[in-house]
Amino acid sequence: MMLSDNANAIVSRAAAGRAALSDWWDTEGRTWIHVAKALLAAFAALAIALRLDLPQPRTAMTTVFIVMQPQSGAVLAKSFYRIGGTLVGLVATLALVALFSQQPELFLGALALWTGICTAGAARNRNFRSYGFLLAGYTAALIGIPAAQHPDGAFLAALTRAAEVSLGVVCAGFVSALVWPQHASDQMRSTVRARFSKFVEYVASALAGNMAREQIERTNARFLAEIVGFEAMRSIAVFESHDARLRSGRLARLNREFMTASTRFHSLHQLMNRLRAAGAREIVNALEPYFAELAPMLYTPGEPVLRASDATRSADRLQHFKRELPSRMRATRERLNTLSDSALLDFDTASELLYRFVDDMHAYAQTYASLATASHARERSPERYEPKTSAIVTAIAGVRGAIVMAALSAFWLATAWPSGATLVLNAAAVCALASSSPRPTRMALQMSIGTMLAAAAGAIVVFGIYPRIDGLALLCAVLAPPLAFGVFLSTRPKLAGIGAGFCIFFCVLAGPDNVMQYDPAGFADNTLALILSMVACAAAFAVLLPPSTPWLIGHLVADLRRQVALACRAPLASVRARFESRARDIAFQAYAVAERTPAARRDALAWLVAVLEVGHAVIDLRGELVGLPRDARYAPTMPWRRSIAAAEHELAALFERPRGRRLDAALAASVDAIAATRQVLVAFAPPREERHCLQRILSHLHFVRTALMDPQSPLAAFASHGQRANEGGDVPPNHGARHAT
Repeated sequence: MMLSDNANAIVSRAAAGRAALSDWWDTEGRTWIHVAKALLAAFAALAIALRLDLPQPRTAMTTVFIVMQPQSGAVLAKSFYRIGGTLVGLVATLALVALFSQQPELFLGALALWTGICTAGAARNRNFRSYGFLLAGYTAALIGIPAAQHPDGAFLAALTRAAEVSLGVVCAGFVSALVWPQHASDQMRSTVRARFSKFVEYVASALAGNMAREQIERTNARFLAEIVGFEAMRSIAVFESHDARLRSGRLARLNREFMTASTRFHSLHQLMNRLRAAGAREIVNALEPYFAELAPMLYTPGEPVLRASDATRSADRLQHFKRELPSRMRATRERLNTLSDSALLDFDTASELLYRFVDDMHAYAQTYASLATASHARERSPERYEPKTSAIVTAIAGVRGAIVMAALSAFWLATAWPSGATLVLNAAAVCALASSSPRPTRMALQMSIGTMLAAAAGAIVVFGIYPRIDGLALLCAVLAPPLAFGVFLSTRPKLAGIGAGFCIFFCVLAGPDNVMQYDPAGFADNTLALILSMVACAAAFAVLLPPSTPWLIGHLVADLRRQVALACRAPLASVRARFESRARDIAFQAYAVAERTPAARRDALAWLVAVLEVGHAVIDLRGELVGLPRDARYAPTMPWRRSIAAAEHELAALFERPRGRRLDAALAASVDAIAATRQVLVAFAPPREERHCLQRILSHLHFVRTALMDPQSPLAAFASHGQRANEGGDVPPNHGARHAT
């Protein structure tokens, strides 16, 4: 017995050890693999540059640490845009040197302007496309400033520097793709699976009333970040494999359908909450059996949707439920005919939202199931995620970068500081790198700390160790410990700026050249120039309209509200995808920059909910209007159509600049539109399909009205006392609307 107990104990300890080792491998193990790959790529670039007798092998090493990422797709994507940006910067450099090399003031002014334009382009674009703009500006400064001092060799110097950069890019790409590759597509599969499972579980819990409002807000914030991150991940995965490219369209469609389904569900959930708060128990009791029946179709405890093929089961259940839902809803409505017209309109609106949510979830499940095959008809989706960066934010980033460059250039010209070139070109690099961070001031300061650490380590290496070693092997052995330290710091989110600054500027200060120069005074001078450039950039980000200012957050929220005007006025063919992606992207930006102000974050999320609810309803309304037959009674010039157009106009005006009187006008216009549409139903007996279309138009108008009067909406702050006292309001009489058809 004792031997058996000992054996069991040994087996238990072995299992615990394997579990601990597996956990370490999935966390810290991957970190050290990334460190090893970064060092291998850097030393490969160094060795090849030395062998080719390139003048500055450290540039190739620096490039490796700039583009190196844990995932192979990220390295390839970053390398692609870096090479493109470098080539554009090279052309710009040659043009500026040819035009202004004999006039330093004009050359530096033009360079500052070019850097500002590129920084603005980087702020306008997202993901790794922004990196191409950053490199176009940074490369012009990196190559142009030294070349302008010796214009007779500018062309050869520019080509040499481009060769060094390209060598670093190629080495990073090869090592990342061939040595222990880590693919973004693997992570994307896990993300798709987890998001589908979490979303259907969230829907089931919310429908059952088992989720508090705070938990719903946290869930929506998480979904917001996942939507933006998913698109970034998809843009990386297409660089990794043919398989990822085959599914890229479906993945983009999946993200769009997730946005639509989550918005639709939130609208339905909010409407049900309003009905419960208004005491409409008959309507709620009539609808809750459908929710109870729907929840198990989406999520069955113990049977999670783990693979794309598993989603077929959910899609089949939803299709059957959707097919029977219209007739069942009509039967339920017949039993409610004794209720008031206002209550029946509430039921019609809720049933229409339920049907549309089921339809959206069915499409979402079908697209997820289609990922199980290499090719599918759903791959051909013209609508893509369309990020939106404010034009004012873009202009601020560009002007800020140009001002920093111009100010430091003027300082260099005034003082004739020998390291002034380092000061100016490094300011261009730091402005470019930090501007893409949510907290650029912190990023610039962290990079300055990393530079100081790199200067201390670099002084020891250059003046204490280099004179005592010989050969590539010893050189790599000396460089490995400090560079490994820097790469390790860069993998820690809170210390990423320090790690990036250490790796990049250790290579700049201590990286070997084919002809080494031992100049302690020049080393100290360059170190001071590097640190001053970062401090100047940090000061500029802190003083010149910093990203976290209430004004900028308010501007982003105002830009978010203006997306309702987009929903009202943009061409209908692609407006839904544009509206969804832009609204969520702007809200994500506001949520990110308001990191230290929880109240501003809650405000941004509240406005996002209001914008999505109203915007979706308006887009649905416009779709129904377009679907009406060509008949004089449905012409846009008819009074009832003009009343709907007036309601859309007042909605756009309200969200562009919320005011109490504009809220009153929007509510009055929506009530007028409801009354006018009902009058059309009374005036003549349209065919069944046309009647159902008009009834759906009524439902969308009614939902907009209830959303405007929601006491939990941010618009409630603009409501008059009379509105708050009579939120239920009276609506014109209903005439037998039938929905969800």
